[in-house]
Amino acid sequence: MATAARILSAIILALVLIFLIMPIAIVIPISFSPSTIFSFPPTGFSLRWYENIRNADGILRALWLSTQIAGLSTAISLLLGTLCAIAIVRGFIPGGRLVATFMTSPLMIPGLVLGIAMLQAAREIGLRDGYAALLLAHVVVTMPFIMRTVLASLALFDFAMVDAARMLGCSYPAALWRVLVPNILPGFVSGALFAFIVSFDNYPVSIFLVDVRTKTLPIQLLNQLEMSPDPTLAAVATIMVVLTILALLVCDRLVGLKRMAAV
Repeated sequence: MATAARILSAIILALVLIFLIMPIAIVIPISFSPSTIFSFPPTGFSLRWYENIRNADGILRALWLSTQIAGLSTAISLLLGTLCAIAIVRGFIPGGRLVATFMTSPLMIPGLVLGIAMLQAAREIGLRDGYAALLLAHVVVTMPFIMRTVLASLALFDFAMVDAARMLGCSYPAALWRVLVPNILPGFVSGALFAFIVSFDNYPVSIFLVDVRTKTLPIQLLNQLEMSPDPTLAAVATIMVVLTILALLVCDRLVGLKRMAAV
């Protein structure tokens, strides 16, 4: 009976993995197809759609906007998320673990619900600028990733080392820089990568906050897919998939995905 249950579990796991990977396994070959339409399996091999990205003005503008929003939101989240993680670990605020759980709530709330909430909040405070609203929303989405990775890095750090550095003559900022920063740097970098990718790829929140002049790359890809689809979209999607995989590999190398998930 136990053997049959293990076999059934393995089959179900394999089917789930196939279901998740199948869209990627279809999109990537299409990006190398010479056909002007989405055709699978491809009838040949060509890099024309990757070269065509340079001529797609709408995609390039959206790419630049997504890069700006992702970069700025990641920088802001690095500052706020790191300070929050240090405050929780040091016990500067009561109920630190409860606060940490609350801070991760944007990861548990459906993206569409969060997007509607952010849109309503922007209207209530009179925030009409699409760029500013997008930036604020992306900070809310990305900060939990920074906080979790920094918490993972601080899990085994002894803050007595900072006090020891001060006793040896370092000022408090110098002690933090020479002792604390090297210990949290892996989590800092991996969290930044996670946050950047999450912001760059975000669709369900961004769809409620963009306007005619402010469109992120995922929104632009969806619009172009409806209006004038061609395998250029598959080429852009393939590049995004590769970058995401590289970010995961770097995070696993620096911190470890299992350690991050345990926080």
